Order: sequence, then structure tokens, then C-alpha cells
Amino acid sequence: MELFDRQKDAVGQGERTLLVYIELSSNRHVHNGMDEFEELARSSGLLVVKNLKVSRNFASAKYFIGSGKVEELADLVKELELDLVIFSSELSPSQERNLEKSLECQVMDRTGLILDIFSLRARSFEGKLQVELAQLRHLSTRLVRGWTHLERQKGGIGLRGPGETQLETDKRLIAVRIKSITKRLDKVHKQRDLGRKSRIKSELPMIALAGYTNAGKSTLFNTITQAEVFADDQLFATLDSTIRRVILPASGEAVIADTVGFIQDLPHDLVAAFKSTLEETRQSDVLLHVVDASDEYNREKIDQVEDIIFEIGAAKIPTILVMNKIDCLADFEPRMDRDKEGRIYRVWVSAQTGVGIDLLYQALAEQLSGMMTRAKIQLDVQSAYIRSEIYNIGYIHNEKVDDFGAWVLEINVTNHYLSKLLNKQGVKLLWEQNPQQKSLI
Repeated sequence: MELFDRQKDAVGQGERTLLVYIELSSNRHVHNGMDEFEELARSSGLLVVKNLKVSRNFASAKYFIGSGKVEELADLVKELELDLVIFSSELSPSQERNLEKSLECQVMDRTGLILDIFSLRARSFEGKLQVELAQLRHLSTRLVRGWTHLERQKGGIGLRGPGETQLETDKRLIAVRIKSITKRLDKVHKQRDLGRKSRIKSELPMIALAGYTNAGKSTLFNTITQAEVFADDQLFATLDSTIRRVILPASGEAVIADTVGFIQDLPHDLVAAFKSTLEETRQSDVLLHVVDASDEYNREKIDQVEDIIFEIGAAKIPTILVMNKIDCLADFEPRMDRDKEGRIYRVWVSAQTGVGIDLLYQALAEQLSGMMTRAKIQLDVQSAYIRSEIYNIGYIHNEKVDDFGAWVLEINVTNHYLSKLLNKQGVKLLWEQNPQQKSLI
């Protein structure tokens, strides 16, 4: 485990770093991929000394890039006194070893860099376990570097090697640790599943936030829930899934989940490790796909997120595109866009200033209408506080006072909230009607 610890500690201490951005003609990349790659490096606390773009038609088996370019990089490493070289494309373990030998410095690929950022950002017990599991899986294929002098065991009388090389010892220790983490995560996942089943049983609507990293998901989450989840203008500011109960205007009580941001070519080890966290997205009733409206490349990033949503099995969930950060656009007013069938599919808002959030509430109310009930209730004269509460969170179609001074209200609320109302003293149900697919608002 010492090798793993050394590698983990080596990154994020301000090392002098060279970034090598590789453009393969066969790969799809966002147009600002190089800028994003540099931002990833800076998010990990590295000192980026130089950027280098390399275009190739295919990957070389030995170095990924050509041998001539490797010689050029070796000269740069010596000239600039670099500590670390990071490649934007995923390197095989042998390519990483060959490059380290030729460049005489530490070499890392984009996957290793993202894993390092995740290790810096994880705060919860579950998040730290998930990140460590992904790191160990990634590291287990790369253990051979640094132990090349122990790859062969001597044979013959008097020259037999030890029963187990250091490399084999490390592999065994990592396998044991992976097994231990997996067991602990299974327990956490079971607890999460119990909470999820409880929410489903109570018929609480589930709303999940998804989107490209740094699109403003956590800021929107804080605006809706009045929570204080950490939000910052940096990649992967939020790693740990956060779930809050909230009372939405015109919808009533619901559960909102803020999830980890996506990025192009998100490492498969991370998708696997965060499967439970992403399960909140897959089990939601409505998906809010948050997009940075001020980003000129947001169309490509929408496609990247939709690919991952499809990969985790959440493609069929009703989705609303939340075009965020309109405060960064000149003279842009909030609005809702409807499709040919009249359904709201896109809302333009600013989570930072709160502009357009009322339109988002309206869109959610329409989308959640299938989980809502229209009912007529009676409140006695001592239940004025309940009437005030309904005005804040539900929609009142009609209101009158009967001959005995009691309020009679026609309301539109979630099934869950209506059940809670009927358990309160002074509330009587006169009739109830479940809408079928169509909003009553």
C-alpha cells in the first residue's frame, strides 16, 4: 500500500506540470477540450507550466504518441524542470511505463487526474470509500511500474526468489482492500436503498439534478432548498450526493437530490464506483438537466450528459432542461419553452440571482401533476395555520366559508401531502379526484 499512498500524495502539491492534449481524428471531443483539460489540472492544485497539443490519426502501441514527439517532450521536461506530464487520453499501463522511462518524470493520464480531483473533493464517508475503490481499481493495473527490478524471480539452487515478490504483495494487499471497501459500501448502499424505498412508499416525488460539471447544479439546489451545500466556480466542486426534503410552490413536499457533475469520457471506474449515488438519478420522477446557458459549447456538453444518463439507465425519465446562468447573457429574460404537444421541456433561469425560479416551479408542478390530487377539504375555524400552509405550498382552485364559519377549499396537492393534511386535527376530506396525466393547474 505504500506505493498507492506515494502516488496519491504526489499530486496536488503544486508540481510543475506539462499538459499534453491529444486530438485523435477518431474521437469526439468538445471544442474547448483543451481549456477544460487545463482547468482540471488547476483544480487539482497543479502548477501548469506549459500546454502542448498533439494531433494523431491513431495511437502508437508503445508511447501513444510518436517517438519523435517523445524526444521533444523529454527535452522540454529537462529544460523546464518539470515534475509531472499529464496526457488527455487514457494510457495503457505499458504506455505509462514507457513514457516515464523516456521522460524521466512521473506520467499520468486524464483518468488518474480526475481520480485525484475526486479524492480531494470527497467529504462524506461513502464518497471517500467510492473514490478509494475507483483509485485502487485503476492502480491495480499499474502496479508494475516502480517494481521492474522485482518482476523476475531468480531460479536454481541457492538462487530461488522469495515466496512472493513485492509486486505480488502489493497486488494481494490491494485486492484485500478492494474486497473490504466493497463490503463496507454494500452496507451503505443497503441503508440508502431503505431510505429510497421509504420515500417511494410515502409517495414523495423525487427530483434529481444532473448536468455537466460546473453548470450550477449545487447553486440551483441551494436556491430551491435553502440549503448550504458547497458551491464554487470550479470543476467537481460537489462530489457527495445530497438529498433534501423541500416544499415546492404548487407541488407540495418533494425530495431533491444533487448529484456529481458529469464530464466527457467520465472514467468507467468512477461510473461503477458511484453507481449507488447515480441510482438517485435513475430512480427519480423528474430529472432536471442543468446546463450553462452562457457556454458557447453547451450543445456538445448536453450530448455528453445524455450519453451518461443513457449509460446509467435513466434515459426514459421525464427531463426538463434548465438553462442556467442567464445572468451572464446580455438582456436575456427568463422564459419557458414548450414542445409541439404543449409540454414544458426547457426553462431559462439564473440560480445565482433567483430570476426565473418561479417558472421552474411551474414546470415542475406540471411535470409532477400525475402524482398530484385534486380534492375538496374542510378546515374548522381553529385551523387558520393549515390554510396559510396550503397557500404556500399548494394550489387553491376555490375557497369559501360555510354557514358554520369553516373554510371549504378546492386544492391541488401531491398525494403524500394530502395524506399528511388528513392526519391533522380539524381537517375533513369532502371529495378527492386523481388527475390522469393532465395537469389541473
